[in-house]
Amino acid sequence: MHIVITGAGGFVGAALAHRLAAHGLPGQPPVTRLTLVDRRFGDAPDDGRVRLIHGDFGAEPVLDAMFDLPVDVLFHLASVPGAEAEQDSALGYRVNLMAPLALFERAAAQEAAPRIVYASSIAVYGSNLPDTIDDSTPARPGISYGAHKLAAEIVLADLARRGLVDGISLRLPGIVARPGLSAGHGSAFMSAILRAAQHGEPYTCPVSPAAACWWMSLQACVDNLVHAAVLDTALLPESRAVTLPVLRLTVEEVVAALARRFGADSVAGIRWQPEPRIEHLFGRMPRQAAGIAARLGFRHDGDSDALVARAL
Repeated sequence: MHIVITGAGGFVGAALAHRLAAHGLPGQPPVTRLTLVDRRFGDAPDDGRVRLIHGDFGAEPVLDAMFDLPVDVLFHLASVPGAEAEQDSALGYRVNLMAPLALFERAAAQEAAPRIVYASSIAVYGSNLPDTIDDSTPARPGISYGAHKLAAEIVLADLARRGLVDGISLRLPGIVARPGLSAGHGSAFMSAILRAAQHGEPYTCPVSPAAACWWMSLQACVDNLVHAAVLDTALLPESRAVTLPVLRLTVEEVVAALARRFGADSVAGIRWQPEPRIEHLFGRMPRQAAGIAARLGFRHDGDSDALVARAL
């Protein structure tokens, strides 16, 4: 089995690469080649089946190298984060829209249709959300990042309709706990507050304690990506897009879980300085009704204590 991961040098991609190198895909043939694509790599698996391709995933030479052998499963994770894409619209347009379309078309040109697991985003919903979202909630992206993710979802679903690929789009929330701070991720505070408590460091949080966010650990994210690669896609909705089950927790609830794990002193240095824009975009997330994602076997972390344990 030949598996390709774009964005394999990133936070999620590197963890997925290590999972696949160690365990493969459940119920599937052994991995014979694991092709990792990114502009730079840190901790790649040390494995003879692993091949690193440095470069932009939408560039012709990189696409040629990616598909020099037929691809069985393609995980497309690479993207420019939303805040960065808003600051550099040309970069966001090229990486988040045009390059994925080129990638999908190249995959569709194979003789055998590959499974494509596309990391989309809850940004497709925009920020003016109802109190509860369910499978019928329309996508109304409010930033270019969300618009590009939605457009790629639609193209992938159309290629699947034509039988050229076997695609599924997963709408991911913010994944924690990323190392360090990233100006490109507007939700970076969700990881930063976890890391600060872990190390007992002071931190000024840009949302209020009552801010309600959607949380998912890296471990749960990788579990769900792997599950998407092996599930029966005949059960998917026509859109082939699934919003993953999440934990909806206030920041205060997460801080309480951090105190239980690391002690009260670990969170004593947390201060609150809400920024209205960050609070509006990431701290007013609605409740999530049970839907098709849970029926398909996708899962969240369980509770706040499990989230903290798994994220750190």
